[in-house]
Order: sequence, then structure tokens, then C-alpha cells
Amino acid sequence: MKRSRKRLAECLKCRYPVQVCECEGGGYFVKIPDLPGCMSQGRTVEEALANIREAKELWLAGALECGMEIPKPAEPRRYSGDVVLRMSGSLHRRLSRAAEREGVSLNQYIVARLSPKRRRAGRAAGSSST
Repeated sequence: MKRSRKRLAECLKCRYPVQVCECEGGGYFVKIPDLPGCMSQGRTVEEALANIREAKELWLAGALECGMEIPKPAEPRRYSGDVVLRMSGSLHRRLSRAAEREGVSLNQYIVARLSPKRRRAGRAAGSSST
């Protein structure tokens, strides 16, 4: 019993990545992808994160009690910022022309179109997306 509490304390120190998703109807859904089935929710991000900490502890305690192997946290992915992109000639032409009208490079135009800030502004202006 003492050994399992010590092992649980060790596991709880591990920093598992948490995914947070805003729900359409309000509130937030959270999960720890490295711990299958470890998920929770909350009305606010803070509440959801508090709930996932509790869910993590319960998940780890249950797994240890059942003799399961505890997965190690995934290594954080590193992103270079470089993307190789293939597109149709007609799309390339439309994007290039739009970039020219804006007076920016094609790369700058595409990044601006994809940025979350611009998408939110577009939604506020009445556009929709799925």
C-alpha cells in the first residue's frame, strides 16, 4: 500500500499534455491523450483544468491498482514553421492575385488568411465556418 502511494505520487509529478477544446454549447472539454479515456469538462477553462487534474489522479490510481503499465508523457512536438504545400493552378492563381491586391507576398497572404485572429474577425462580420 505504501509503495503504491509512492508510485502514484511519482506518476502525478509527470507533466502530461492536456488538450482543451471549447464546446459549441458553452464550456470546455479536456483530455489527456497519453492516458486513454482520461477526460473531463468544465464551465470555464480553469474549472476544466481542475477537473482534469482530478481525473488524472483517479486514472493513475486505478491503473496502478489494476497493475497496468503507466504510459510516459509524449515528448512535445517541435514545429519549424515550414510547410510544403501543393494546390491546383487555379487556386494558386487566385491566391497570388489576392496577395498582389493586398500588396503582400503570397506566404504573408496565406498566413494572414489562416491565422485564428482573422478567422474570428471574419465570423464576427457574419461569415461562418464548420
